Amino acid sequence: MTSDMKTAEAPKSTSRLGFLDWTRGLAAVIMLQGHVFHSFTRGDLRQQDTFVLSQFLGGMPPAIFLFLTGVTLAFLMERRERQGLDGWGRVKASLRRAAYLAAIAVLFRLQLWIFGLPNSDWAGLFRVDILNSMGVGIAVMAVMAVFTTLERVRLCGILGLAIAGASPLISLLDTSVLHPFLRNYLVPHVDSFSFFPWAAFLAFGISAGSILKLAPASELPRVMQWAGWLGLVLAVGGQYFSSIPYSLYPKSEFWLDSPALVLIKLGVILMMLAFAYVWNTYLITGWSWVRQLGMTSLLIYWVHTELVYGRWLGAWKETLPVMPTFLLSVAVIFLMLGLSVLRTRWNEIREWAKARFEQTPLAEVD
Repeated sequence: MTSDMKTAEAPKSTSRLGFLDWTRGLAAVIMLQGHVFHSFTRGDLRQQDTFVLSQFLGGMPPAIFLFLTGVTLAFLMERRERQGLDGWGRVKASLRRAAYLAAIAVLFRLQLWIFGLPNSDWAGLFRVDILNSMGVGIAVMAVMAVFTTLERVRLCGILGLAIAGASPLISLLDTSVLHPFLRNYLVPHVDSFSFFPWAAFLAFGISAGSILKLAPASELPRVMQWAGWLGLVLAVGGQYFSSIPYSLYPKSEFWLDSPALVLIKLGVILMMLAFAYVWNTYLITGWSWVRQLGMTSLLIYWVHTELVYGRWLGAWKETLPVMPTFLLSVAVIFLMLGLSVLRTRWNEIREWAKARFEQTPLAEVD
């Protein structure tokens, strides 16, 4: 965040939009505990309420990360628009962001495969993870850069609804003629972050990010208030329509391709954003460990995946009772927090160490 985003409406926050990093950090915390419980909880305890709740909450972070990626993409498009780039120039800027994330996704899978040798499976190299979903989704939605920020509010909202609404229909199509790799990118599947329905959160994020850019600083509290109420309506309405005995679709699986689930998650995200705004604007007086995690979420995602699912703690995999698993999740969160602080303050630490060494007499060093 830049200094020009500071505002008198946020007397205790370091940034007008710092609540976005806090939301991303909260998603990282939920993700970390969910992955630790998934990897280390003993098999016979996986039907207990604690594990079920952990995994239920763990289904939210991917949607949050995609939504916030859409928000930052909207910021990029708006910034290029203010800089005077034409439509094609703005599209190319978005495509470069897509290429960057796609490259990171490939390197991420390659690193996991190499570290897993000699037991690595070639299929793991082609798994469609959330980073792959981000890269492909941004590439598809880069065309939205040709429109103005105001137009993107409406168009990307409609696009998100269209992707969510089409997901059950995509599941019904005969896609056997497609290569499995391509099918995993497009067709809803429990083991893939496919374009349908996950890209809907990216589109909704672009719409929301465009609203944030259009809203004057003085109107941001009102915008976040409306976001919270809209989120409540979406969450309750999605739950209601998912439970009625008839459907518009011949077949739809709630946990896989249901538009209602997308709207419920979107509603939860909007309510989280509203809460994060109030918390960061009026209650946090300084440094926030949750916001710190959000500032380095990509690094945390990369490192913790290898730590939790790699061979480093292999002796504990699926062997721990609930309480030791909980304590391990706390330890992993603090470890990732330390890594995050090291990453953001590396230059300060290096300068401090350099000054300290230069001030130490050689006799003391010996």
